[in-house]
Amino acid sequence: MTKSDTQHNQTASRGPAHTRVSVEDGDREAVAVPSNTATNNSIHGEVKFLRWGIDSLYLSYQGNLHPEVHEQLIKLKKQAQSDNPQEQAKAQIKLGDHLFEVKDKGTSMFSYVLEDNAFRIQLSRPNKAVPMAYVKLSSEYLTHLSPKDAEHRLSTILSQLGALESTANVSRVDMFVDFVSHQDMESWHREAWITHAESINAYSIDGHFTGWAIGLGGVIAGRLYDKLFEIDKSKKYYLIPLWEKSNWQQGEPIWRLEFEFKRQFLVQKNLAKLTEVLANLNGLWSYATTEWLKLSIPNHIDQTRSRWPIHPLWAALSSLDWETNGGALQPRFNTTRAPNKEAALDRAFSALTTWMAAEGYTDYELAIHPFFEDLGHHINNQSMNKGTTFEALIKEKVSLKAKAFNTIDINAEINEAYIDEEVRAMREAYNKASNGE
Repeated sequence: MTKSDTQHNQTASRGPAHTRVSVEDGDREAVAVPSNTATNNSIHGEVKFLRWGIDSLYLSYQGNLHPEVHEQLIKLKKQAQSDNPQEQAKAQIKLGDHLFEVKDKGTSMFSYVLEDNAFRIQLSRPNKAVPMAYVKLSSEYLTHLSPKDAEHRLSTILSQLGALESTANVSRVDMFVDFVSHQDMESWHREAWITHAESINAYSIDGHFTGWAIGLGGVIAGRLYDKLFEIDKSKKYYLIPLWEKSNWQQGEPIWRLEFEFKRQFLVQKNLAKLTEVLANLNGLWSYATTEWLKLSIPNHIDQTRSRWPIHPLWAALSSLDWETNGGALQPRFNTTRAPNKEAALDRAFSALTTWMAAEGYTDYELAIHPFFEDLGHHINNQSMNKGTTFEALIKEKVSLKAKAFNTIDINAEINEAYIDEEVRAMREAYNKASNGE
């Protein structure tokens, strides 16, 4: 079998782990199966585990929305659909420490969508023959809390929205391990993968090999990919400090092996509930890496592929013990989706330097005041064209971004402004009465 043609696209808990296991070249016939406690006796390379755990988690819950919550969501969704930006900005709902944006559209089965940096919650109308809630827990949130603790926070939020009639059902769970290896991941042919899956694909971008994807679209899928290359695209830089806590050194390559298990498969294995999945992570990993998918060293003398020796890299990865600590957790988590300050300032800097070059300025001190004058005139012209005031236009733009970023509770500000106005009116009335007016 010839080597797969690379395609120009990419597939796009814890305490430090310092385990190292031997990995030798794939052309060696004799393979010693390594373990998590193996010493670093590598000749040609090594595997160093950094982190492992659950990266993606999708849960569903049976139940019904509270009637008053349903009425509130109808109103908020209509506000999100409004042509009036001031109304759009009010499409928020505060639940505990989470300020959710309410989306203007639902999905085919779920009428309402709430989202912040931790959860994307889809909710159905009461008494529909579908779950009350279908929720995606963000991968970043799962670097801050264990799946068990994250689900506890989620169920507390959902209990404010409706009457839950079930514990968490798993619709999808992704298990991963991040590891250091200098193995050439493009060095083997497709035939080296022994799998129940129908599809095996290799990927590259601009000549850079990015990884393998096996069984995409099925009830199980596997990926082995260059995680450092991927985070340059996804900007998930919060992973870097966690890897460093597990003794990752700058310059070391990081690869991720992950498996996606969908509900159809989990139900077949009697693992429908989150509690059942979490109690059987070793079994899921073992099935994925020893039955569903194996990386072998082809031996063309033996036509029975199932007898081909296991690649030492795969022997190392399949040996992972999911009852051990999977790496450090982030100590803090921000539920907002705001871009980081540096990114916003970079855009502001770009706008300033573009204006300076266009207007013939090279000195920042000479340019900054004329720049803000021009910016003020520009905003004022926009506000006049829209038939509003300078201040109102600024507030409108900020409010819409704050809703999208989950940063400012616009409805609370409106209520406070209303209360302040009532207090001011009462004080004026009292002062007039006190003065005999």
